[in-house]
Amino acid sequence: MARPRNPRPLPPALLLLLPLLLRAGDHLPTEGRLTNSCIQARRKCQADPTCNATYHYLNSCASSISTSSPAEEPLVPEDCMEAAQQLRNSSLMSCTCHRRMKNQATCLNIYWTIHPARSLGDYELDVSPYEDTVTRKPWKMNLSKLNMLIPDSDLCLKFAMLCTLNDKCDRLRKAYGEACSGSRCQRHTCQRQLRAFFEKASEPHSQGLLLCPCAPTDQGCGQRRRNTIAPSCALPPEAPNCLELRHVCVSDPLCRSRLADFQTHCHPMDILGTCATEESRCLRAYMGLIGTALTPNFVSNINASVALSCTCRGSGNLQEECERLEESFSHNPCLMEAISAKMRFHSQLFSQDWAASTFSVMERQNKNPALRLQPWVPTLFSCTLTLILLLSLW
Repeated sequence: MARPRNPRPLPPALLLLLPLLLRAGDHLPTEGRLTNSCIQARRKCQADPTCNATYHYLNSCASSISTSSPAEEPLVPEDCMEAAQQLRNSSLMSCTCHRRMKNQATCLNIYWTIHPARSLGDYELDVSPYEDTVTRKPWKMNLSKLNMLIPDSDLCLKFAMLCTLNDKCDRLRKAYGEACSGSRCQRHTCQRQLRAFFEKASEPHSQGLLLCPCAPTDQGCGQRRRNTIAPSCALPPEAPNCLELRHVCVSDPLCRSRLADFQTHCHPMDILGTCATEESRCLRAYMGLIGTALTPNFVSNINASVALSCTCRGSGNLQEECERLEESFSHNPCLMEAISAKMRFHSQLFSQDWAASTFSVMERQNKNPALRLQPWVPTLFSCTLTLILLLSLW
């Protein structure tokens, strides 16, 4: 009877590699969670009779706040402001929402109920209703599918094809494509489907589609990029006054929230374009406006300049205010640099070696150490290849 064969010991080189491979997993980033949802805070408030009564009073204040036209100076009744002050020690005052959460509309309604002054467009630079839970997972896309793409096609077409190869991205893109096509498109339906795409599709796919780099001479690529948001349906046929658009926006809790988020994260700190927060948050806030009354888009097919689809003609005494709003998109150095950096990154993606694509597509975030490419990644990739080779020879 043959004696059972003893397992062969692992090669010494493999034993040296295992601790590195195991430790590497400890550095994998994780995604933050919403810490104080307005829905949760509202439930806590309901358990307190005083807090609950004050909240109901604030809720009734909404009907007494006048915002009949962009030119009028809206006022919050003094008793409503006093009621809001009574909740300053409540968890409601620091509650936030998230773009991808369930019941987002309910959460935002609670937020604006307890911040009546902000409901009027009194936007400070740190009052976004959204807790920006930065994704700390590797930014990666299955670039192994690149060999299925046309080698000489422009990058916008390649990102469109990558979206098609992803079931979820393809389904969401087709949904807004159908809603936004045809001569009788319904703008509200089109915008709703656009919001669904940019909220639910993964960021690598949605940002790749919207922020794909094009050569200045490649107008076909630039046109494809401009048409990503179906402007013929999503945008008004004639440019309205920008202040009128803003008035429509602040009348809607969702659009008001996205505008406040944009003003928070895309605020330039200096003429060099340094953002008040990370560039990734500015891009997320910018894309959050797509599908709202203040939907921005690329200006032409030959460059990456963006602007609102509106004009400041006829603004009268509010001309300067209107121009400030318009220039917060068209001449915003923070936003321009964030878009340029993302386009450079997308261009680099397609110049990488496919053999290293699994790890090379992890984006470097220079301004946020928690999001930088970890130094162990290249080593891990080399070790993995060595491990596979050793096991095949063992």
